[in-house]
Amino acid sequence: MDLLTSSIELILKYQDKSGAYVASPNFPTYHYCWLRDGSFIAYSMDLSGQFESSDRFYRWVGQVVNRYAGKVDVLAAQLKQGKKPDNNGILNTRFTLDGVEEGDNGWGNFQVDGYGSWLWGLAEHVKLSGDASILVDLVQPIETTIQYLKLVWKLPNYDCWEEHPNYLHPYSLATTYGGLAAMLELQNSGALRISDLGIPALLSEIKAFLKQNGTYQSTFTKHILPSADGKSYLPDAKSGVDASLLGLAVPYAAFDLNDPTVQNTILAIEKNLWFSGGGVFRYKADVYYGGGQWVLLAGWLGWHFTLTGELEKAKKLQAWIESVASQTGDLPEQVSEHLLAPSKEAYWVKEWGPVATPLLWSHAMYIILSKNIQRASK
Repeated sequence: MDLLTSSIELILKYQDKSGAYVASPNFPTYHYCWLRDGSFIAYSMDLSGQFESSDRFYRWVGQVVNRYAGKVDVLAAQLKQGKKPDNNGILNTRFTLDGVEEGDNGWGNFQVDGYGSWLWGLAEHVKLSGDASILVDLVQPIETTIQYLKLVWKLPNYDCWEEHPNYLHPYSLATTYGGLAAMLELQNSGALRISDLGIPALLSEIKAFLKQNGTYQSTFTKHILPSADGKSYLPDAKSGVDASLLGLAVPYAAFDLNDPTVQNTILAIEKNLWFSGGGVFRYKADVYYGGGQWVLLAGWLGWHFTLTGELEKAKKLQAWIESVASQTGDLPEQVSEHLLAPSKEAYWVKEWGPVATPLLWSHAMYIILSKNIQRASK
């Protein structure tokens, strides 16, 4: 069986009856569903014509958001009183497969990006399936999510790697932009009937904020540093490039593929994070499991290349992903060769066991890359 077919079947196999996608079935720490992972996984299912699978996931997200919608009012009150948001107000980033929070267990749950991601993914589901009926059932969680994003988008929070909570992150801001833009498009088409929540003005504000505060020397930065009073911001010039910055153009389209700053950022990712003949590192200072090459990032960079006409580069990344699959067709989270910080690998193996395998997000990005290569090759 080829890896594309087996990847689709693996995702379907490990989708819970609730509709949630477990991050990794064999890695206890990842026995949860993240909105971030899940949105990309659902998108891969839509590209594969598995619309029932993605429909179930988005309905599961809707139920989760409805369950905890009261937190948004708490958050608004906290912010009005000048208080720092806590777990009583923030919407969590990961949930049990039944859609339940774990409570305050020390995990960095204040991560904004998953909420923009699910809105973007939902819009893609409607486009690809041709069925907008799901939007009628999800009006309430969509509006709740938009209200939440309006409150939190300029607040420091954990990045998509669940690190650095004292910063803002261009990637997370891009997910907010992409999710809101997707909902506005659906609203303007008449497919989505929601309240007037001021989306156009917010989109302009987010884009201007990124242009002003998220670049250094004509390249997007990994972090944005807020001032002590939270009223002024600076790009963190010392943080270096991060592979998640791919998301600013693909898929969230906060900026065009031909935007000079996007192009400079991609060149920096190629130069600093794409291992010759191999995969893609998250960032140069990565120590998680020794800082290996991430399969999903190889798929993501390849996805970008399919849209910029660099098909041979995309195929090289596809071939590398195929080469690191196990004999049973499982793809890991990262590959422990040519580590950036090899002395740190043993700590994480002792802490959590071997690298997560299979990681459904890795399989999803391989599917997305393969489908885009097929499209670009026609």
